[in-house]
Amino acid sequence: MTATTDRRISERTTATSDYFLLDSDLTAEEIAVRDKVRDFAENRVLPVINEYWEKAEFPDELLEPLAKLNIIGTIIQGYGCPGMSRKAAGMVAREMARADGSLNTFLGIHSNLCMGALNILGSDEQKEKWLPPLARIAKTGAFALTEPDHGSDSVALETEARRDGEHWVITGHKRWIGNGHCADVIVLFARNAEDGNVNAFVVEKDADGKYPAGYFPTVISGKVGKRAILQADIEIRQMRLPAANRLEGCHSFKDVSRVLQATRGGAAWEAVGHAMAAFEIAADYARTRHQFGKPIGSYQLVQSRLANMLSELTTMQLLCTRMAELADRGQLTNAQASMVKMATSQKGKWICNEARDLLGGNGLLLENHVVRHMTDMEVVSTYEGTDSMQALIVGRDITGISAFN
Repeated sequence: MTATTDRRISERTTATSDYFLLDSDLTAEEIAVRDKVRDFAENRVLPVINEYWEKAEFPDELLEPLAKLNIIGTIIQGYGCPGMSRKAAGMVAREMARADGSLNTFLGIHSNLCMGALNILGSDEQKEKWLPPLARIAKTGAFALTEPDHGSDSVALETEARRDGEHWVITGHKRWIGNGHCADVIVLFARNAEDGNVNAFVVEKDADGKYPAGYFPTVISGKVGKRAILQADIEIRQMRLPAANRLEGCHSFKDVSRVLQATRGGAAWEAVGHAMAAFEIAADYARTRHQFGKPIGSYQLVQSRLANMLSELTTMQLLCTRMAELADRGQLTNAQASMVKMATSQKGKWICNEARDLLGGNGLLLENHVVRHMTDMEVVSTYEGTDSMQALIVGRDITGISAFN
């Protein structure tokens, strides 16, 4: 490991990435969450992540210390979850993404999507069964919605569930399912053959660590971003699940949308984390990299680029802060969440690309981290709804006309 690789976030730069002092308005609880996740990211994640990223392997060694942070479940109340504010949950995503997007995606899948779906759609008995072990990471979770032919239009999913006595028989195909090859508890969505509505089911491993017969996951290889978190392509052939594994609160895709709206903010906060890291790396490099006899930060073009990066980053932070405030008040609309996701994805990609370019050839090296953030931002702009889909949601809210059909 080189000295460059082991640099901590706090040591990267004296330039502030919180230019409008937004963190000064955090509560004591939110500051405590921010600081413990930042410490974990700096001291546990950064020293090892490049190795795992390059090998396309998940850092399982980090799960036990991650569980001890008491951040799993974020905003969920009870069941061993911390019951955070939305802003505190944003700090979790932001600070983890400043170190690495793959581990943050694990949190998004496990803590937000899987546990969030169980919390929103499950009965009290179902929540009591599955949420506590997930909160301790005694079990890991996944969320199986996307299909090979249905990503942005997941509302048209084709996986089918048929009732057969005290069981459901499920057949279909899922793709891009994070943790779908290894999770202990998988919330899977399928269309009820009887009424055509989308229902949710829990697929779980048995005591021997085996999935139900008919569940065939294959890890997707060849990714250029988020390489340290693995996604699965899953064929499902006549898989039988107990009737008790159907989540009682999921009656249609509108219920799926409730889960997605509740978790979309996590992707926006992650974009902020990537952008903060990229800006910090670029600002540090501009002060220390010498060309033509002086630091490149002394040149007007470089200062202009850094100023514009910081301006866009500050806009991202302001949007996310306001989004969290509205969500805690119960006032955040689906269109508002979509606007924040769209804007932060676009600006985050631009900042990461600018940072990579400012570092020149050195920006291509994993040891300088910025290229990992750049490729991870390509992924962020795609999942939880592409920029185009978010724009259509906002456009529908503006005009009252749907452009989806």
